Amino acid sequence: MSFNLRNRSLLDLKSFEPRDIRFLLDLAAELKRSKYAGNEHPRLKGKNIALIFEKASTRTRCSFEVAVHDQGGHLTNLDSAGSQMGHKESLKDTARVLGRLFDGIEYRGFHQSVVEEIARFSHVPVWNGLTDEAHPTQILADLLTMEEFGEKPLHELSFCYLGDASFNMGCSLLVGGTQMGMDVRIAAPADLQPPAELVAQMRELALTTGARISIETDPLKAVAGADFLYTDVWVSMGEPEAVWKQRIEQLLPYQVTASLMRASGKPRTRFMHCLPAFHNLETEVGRQVHERHGLSELEVTDEVFESEASIVFTQAENRMHTIKAVLVATLA
Repeated sequence: MSFNLRNRSLLDLKSFEPRDIRFLLDLAAELKRSKYAGNEHPRLKGKNIALIFEKASTRTRCSFEVAVHDQGGHLTNLDSAGSQMGHKESLKDTARVLGRLFDGIEYRGFHQSVVEEIARFSHVPVWNGLTDEAHPTQILADLLTMEEFGEKPLHELSFCYLGDASFNMGCSLLVGGTQMGMDVRIAAPADLQPPAELVAQMRELALTTGARISIETDPLKAVAGADFLYTDVWVSMGEPEAVWKQRIEQLLPYQVTASLMRASGKPRTRFMHCLPAFHNLETEVGRQVHERHGLSELEVTDEVFESEASIVFTQAENRMHTIKAVLVATLA
């Protein structure tokens, strides 16, 4: 390759150049083909990797574990009960210890400052599995999925993110889409749009990458011509009941329905979601929402989620392939 990602940390996508992302997507596609063909070559033999989970995870944890095992590496899982980080030992000291023992560290938790401090003091590659501010490994999977189903270069594709765009997913999709020169649409209430400073940065970057950015409050206007409609959960677990009521009232107009899919004007518009999704009453949270608010579906209807337009499980699989690419590129 013409450039080197070895020993780089992935804390957010803003610190990567478009060509870095392009390399990771190409490598992920290559690794995916190798896994399907059964001729994958393990490139992480002898590498020891720590996974730190301060926030619960299904896809991120399993994707890292499978990726490391496929590539011949060794794993140690840590959670809030399995380490003294921040309790009896400072974050800085823990990072310096782990950096002496491991070749790389994944962190999934709350504050971006935590993953940045781990990277600063561990002196090994650190990968952000999710913070409140950024979700870079999810965006890599999303970009790979859009390229697979869009059947065109990313800069010729458009997507619309609907819902709360002020949090990690809306902001990270704005960053990733802008870096790859895409047509990026955000549909959200005025007080749930990406921070003005981030939008200004991305509009400046778009002058170089050719991205088109539009931020709307009207979902019908935002989805017109979009190749992909993307949404996420409306409320995080643990937030008070008052927040749930307010957020549902705010975001119900942004629910992805069959009629909203048709409003794209494209018969092959696809539906995307980073999961988990509240689209029926088969979860405890879904039943609680139905009992308290009378809704059986939240951010997406079951009709859309279970339709042929839904590509959410390919997205979930691609978490593993793109995470594997990050590990190989930064460690192998």
